[in-house]
Amino acid sequence: MAVKSFQGPRATVKKEKSTSLLVRDIMTKNIICFTVDQSIHDVMKAFIKHKISGGPVIDENMALIGIISEGDCMKEISDSRYFNMPILDKSVGHFMTKEVETLPSTMSLFDAASKFYKSGRRRFPVVENGNLVGQVSRKDIVIAAANLRGATWHQL
Repeated sequence: MAVKSFQGPRATVKKEKSTSLLVRDIMTKNIICFTVDQSIHDVMKAFIKHKISGGPVIDENMALIGIISEGDCMKEISDSRYFNMPILDKSVGHFMTKEVETLPSTMSLFDAASKFYKSGRRRFPVVENGNLVGQVSRKDIVIAAANLRGATWHQL
């Protein structure tokens, strides 16, 4: 005689649709920005005041035109000592990096992490339609990944 199963019908389990985290979900929106005509001395003071090591350079329409960092400021500091002159009020436009790699706000957390890993950069400006909308850092990626549960990791 065959053994009859005593289990009842199986319950259907609803699977939650997980959505992938995007750069726009984790980026910092309130960032310190600089303009081309600001003095490098003012930028260094802002770095100290806000405890940052760089920031985007924008025009009056919020279009990203460059990035200025502590490394860019090192040139001015080095030149001032070499020529035995005080730090001059040269403008940001003289020192900033004009070729800036950016991330789209629609990029996934995982693609952004890969971009950080491959580039070695510490932060990327985030742009939409050519305008600066935020900035994402390695720290933002790490915090977002730590807050995810293993079961919710989903790539598009």
